[in-house]
Amino acid sequence: MSLSRRRFISIAAGAGAAALALGGAGPARARAGGGLRRWTGTAMGARAEMILPAAAMDLLPRLRAEIDRLEDVFSLYRPDSALSRLNRDGDLDAPPLELVDVLGRARAVSTLTDGAFDVTVQPLWALRARHLQAGTEPTPPEVAAARALVDWRGLRVDPARITLARRGMAVTLNGIAQGYVTDRVADVLRGAGLEGVLVSLGETRALGPHPDGRPWTVAPGADAEPLPLREGALAITEPAASGGHVLDPATGRAGGRLRRVTVQAPTATTADALSTALALVPAARRDAVARAGGATAVWALDV
Repeated sequence: MSLSRRRFISIAAGAGAAALALGGAGPARARAGGGLRRWTGTAMGARAEMILPAAAMDLLPRLRAEIDRLEDVFSLYRPDSALSRLNRDGDLDAPPLELVDVLGRARAVSTLTDGAFDVTVQPLWALRARHLQAGTEPTPPEVAAARALVDWRGLRVDPARITLARRGMAVTLNGIAQGYVTDRVADVLRGAGLEGVLVSLGETRALGPHPDGRPWTVAPGADAEPLPLREGALAITEPAASGGHVLDPATGRAGGRLRRVTVQAPTATTADALSTALALVPAARRDAVARAGGATAVWALDV
């Protein structure tokens, strides 16, 4: 059973975004005319979208290949991904550099939040998924047993080897990997000299404003005012959506302290991790965590 952590952030390119489909990535809606192209598909198990200038069309196979390569590192849906092998075996020799990088960044956010952000919550997710499928609720002893396997300090990361301290521990990167993949795709586009680009692979990253000079429009929720974005990234977490898709490592329960939190930051990786973390940290610490973590703006909506 798939458990989605957040809703897709809708983006608007304005007039002139013709749709593209690539490599069986799924249907796309088109608008006529203009110099922009909109590609829609999937990435990391979620809906994905890119708005690109016509000059970027030759890069689409490379971009799709980069998304696929990174899914082979981070995806829990692929049984042979690097992350799946780590969770299955409890260790991983010669790990991909991208996995080492993401886990290092995750550890920094875990340290900053005293473990409110913890990528080792996967045992709690697995327990929740089993009970959702059965239409039952986890018992307190089951929750306690799963919580005993959750501890970011028990994840040992080295360029040569990644190890989980105890049998049964497991990692999910749903709170950071979508942002990382978004950034890597944006890096390919920027490396090709492109600006006026919007990439939304679970999180949203802008490389400069819309080609006509105005900001991109990003809607963080159906009941939220659209936000302008000229450069940098936006990520949203809605803890109560879909029955609760943020798990508190301290309690094992779904929920959070906010109805919605939207984070703007220079990179999608940072925005992704902080939007999850800020949903869980106490209100008195939110501003300090946001500043220390690198957020440039935060919009928090109380429950």
